[in-house]
Amino acid sequence: MSLARHTLRRAGAVTALTAVGVLAAAGVASAHVTVHPESYAKGATDGVLTFRVPDEEDTADTTEVQVFLPTDHPVLGVLVSPRDGWTAKVTTTKLATPVKTDDGTITEAVSEITWTGGRIGAGQYEDFDVAFGQLPEDTGSLTFKTLQTYSDGKTVRWIETASSGDDEPENPAPVLALTPRKAGSGSTPAAVAVPSSAGSDSTARGLGVAGLVVGALGLSAAVFAVLRGRSGGARPA
Repeated sequence: MSLARHTLRRAGAVTALTAVGVLAAAGVASAHVTVHPESYAKGATDGVLTFRVPDEEDTADTTEVQVFLPTDHPVLGVLVSPRDGWTAKVTTTKLATPVKTDDGTITEAVSEITWTGGRIGAGQYEDFDVAFGQLPEDTGSLTFKTLQTYSDGKTVRWIETASSGDDEPENPAPVLALTPRKAGSGSTPAAVAVPSSAGSDSTARGLGVAGLVVGALGLSAAVFAVLRGRSGGARPA
């Protein structure tokens, strides 16, 4: 095998390994409990929040998921969608500050939902849907701290939050961004496509991964062009 071909083959192998390694690292970094969509308009009514729970353990299944809803800015009218194999326990709490609505004053709200009985296997995920009647209007985000328990007894606490400008913490809590209501949107603003800070981090990570992969492929192409030129120049006329 010529030196040019040997060098080109090594460059191609390095490029492929670099791309695979970067993509694998990005996948691991993004495997945490999240809420979808990433944002709603403030005061939105009659919507659905989906909590996506991936299993990150190689030898244990997820057997319990606890999602804690904020009570300082409560989510009103919570209903849990049935999930095959899982049983949901809903806990309500008396509000320190009652909420006045068109239908009257609300003094209690759901503070915790616990799913048990099912299993999420390694490399799998489960979506848990929660419908709401109304989101608060007096805050810019809602944090849903979550506990994920595995069949080996391990509990992962997805409860950490990051300040503005900080890197994403190791075990981030799901965060729902609440955006200003658009003029003329009425009383039932829908979900909007403005990402939360966690979503922005994921987007930036994805763009960075794409840039690294494209750069690696470009480097491989450059090596190929140089070696091809050298090989062509060495041929007899």
